Formats: sequence, C-alpha cells, structure tokens
Amino acid sequence: MSNSEPPNRQPYHVRAIERAIDVIRTFGPGRSALTLSEVASATGLDRATTRRMLLTLQDLGYVRADGKRYSLTPMILQLGYSYLSGLSLVEIARPHLQSLAHALGETASLTILDGDDVVYLDLAASSRLSSVRITVGTRFRAHATSMGRVLLGGLSTDLVDEYFSRVTAKDRPERLVRPVSELRAEVDEAAHRGWAIVDEELEEGLRGVAAPIRERRGLVVAAVNVSVHAARHSIDDVAELYVPAMLAAASSIEADLYGMQT
Repeated sequence: MSNSEPPNRQPYHVRAIERAIDVIRTFGPGRSALTLSEVASATGLDRATTRRMLLTLQDLGYVRADGKRYSLTPMILQLGYSYLSGLSLVEIARPHLQSLAHALGETASLTILDGDDVVYLDLAASSRLSSVRITVGTRFRAHATSMGRVLLGGLSTDLVDEYFSRVTAKDRPERLVRPVSELRAEVDEAAHRGWAIVDEELEEGLRGVAAPIRERRGLVVAAVNVSVHAARHSIDDVAELYVPAMLAAASSIEADLYGMQT
C-alpha cells in the first residue's frame, strides 16, 4: 500500500474511506494485534493519519486498544453481514439444507454470528422437531450452540478470549451450565476437528451438530446445523451417521459460494 495517488482515480473518490479500509485490512492471521507504527508501515500512511484512523475506528467500536497495541473487535464482522445475510447466501444454501433435512429426516439450519449471538438465516424443518420454537431470526448466545462453537472457532484467539470474558451467569441460556474453561476448550476442539456437537445443553432431549461454511480465503462466514432428538440416537450415532452428511452439505454450499465469488 502507498500514499501515492493511484491512476485513474475518479473525482468522487473518498480517500478517507480508502485509508480506513486499508487499516482494517492490515489485521489478519498472525497480525491480530499491531502497534500504531506497524499499522502505519503496512499501510504506507504517516503516523498522524494512522492514529486518527485507529482512534476513529475505536470510537465506532471496530477497534480496541490494549496498551500500545490495537486489534479488531467482533463488531468488524457486522460489515459483512448485510451481504452474507442477504438472499444470495440463503438461496445458495437452501437446496443443500433441504436435501440434508430430507436425507436425515431432521431439521437443518443455516446460521451466522452476529455480535455474541448466532442468528438463524434459514431452516429446512422436520416435523420431528415441531415442539422446538426456532424460526428465521431466532438468536442464541453463541457458546450454547453447536453452530456458535464452530463460528467462534473461526475467530482469532484474541476475539474468542474477548467473547468469553463477556460470558456471565446472568446471560447464560444453557440448561446445564458448565465452566467457561470447558466451553472455551469446546471451541478450540471444534476449530481443530472441523465440527461441533452439543448434547442437551440448550434444551433437554435435543442434540445439535454443526460445521463451518468458509469463503474462498478460508474465513468462516456461516454454519450449517442439524438438530436431533436425543432419544433416537446416542452421541456416537450422531457423530457416525449425521456428521458425514452435514460436512458434505457444508462442502457443497462452499463450492457454490466460491462460484458466486468468482
């Protein structure tokens, strides 16, 4: 990146927006926390401009400061939600969710992470789960769901730690409350394994499994989930019978999503 004027810049071009986006793009894998000097060097901006950009992003909630280092906050994910939660992603995922629900005879869903919550974007429902009150737009705290754990697993370590620092007793929806350290370990396991399972933690008699959906660069943008009555299948059965089909559906959604991004 450079301060030099790019060729063919249009008269309407707003340089401040370009600079802010350059600052945001500086952060990434291996660069989750950076000093002002490091951001300035990476963007090619002078220190004064870089400082103003970082402080403005901090005021807006997209950046936080810890001593001399800056890092992005989970709010930065909201910049992509208007696009990802639009019809494009839902339309791409819907036939795969319907096929998955039909093949397994269970409800399949598509969710995203919005702040500290998972939000349902679409469902292919099964009559077997008619008693479960879930609709498009339903929200749950992320750590309490299988979808939330794979979505959190796609974040940087700093962001996951920040999320769990906000988990308090008053806003825990789980039926069985477990230590935060165990939940944090479940997120790490989901990231390593590539899928997550929740066993009757959110609702008695209900098990859920989920897998991440990644965009072309590997960023986790959504999750696919299957909900299962505990009385019908053991944990081992769910892992053996449901997870392969769910992973295949997630892979198919990713393939179609890649095509849209080309």
